[in-house]
Amino acid sequence: MTAPPPSPDGATDETEFIAALRRLKAWSGFSYRQLERRAADAGRVLPYSTASTALGRRSLPREELLVAFVLACGLDDDEAASWVAVRKRIAVGDRVAATEPRSARSPRRPRWRPAIGWAAVALSLALAGGTTHSMKVGEEVETVQATVGR
Repeated sequence: MTAPPPSPDGATDETEFIAALRRLKAWSGFSYRQLERRAADAGRVLPYSTASTALGRRSLPREELLVAFVLACGLDDDEAASWVAVRKRIAVGDRVAATEPRSARSPRRPRWRPAIGWAAVALSLALAGGTTHSMKVGEEVETVQATVGR
């Protein structure tokens, strides 16, 4: 009796999905070249180098590649459909997270904010001209940062 094939059902992100694909390949016992030949026999295209690269990445493989890979590993069409469904769930989840309002996601400080702070420092130093010669540069920066509100 052989073990059942690995399932992607527990995968919640790209990393877990790719790990499940690696387990599936190990379960199949086939090399990448053997998978390429098996896919070709089934009328699919699965270059061994592409399969190897896909399992080494952190992003989801294309759907066509996924189907060819899963079938070449020895799964049937229904099992391939479940892998595709999980892939779609993860892909759509990532797109939904990217389009959620900022308030629903973790707050992130804009990347340009430090640049505005330093621009304010430069502007205030330029406007002050020679009137702050008695202050040290560090004191000027602290004064401007306190005014700008860091």
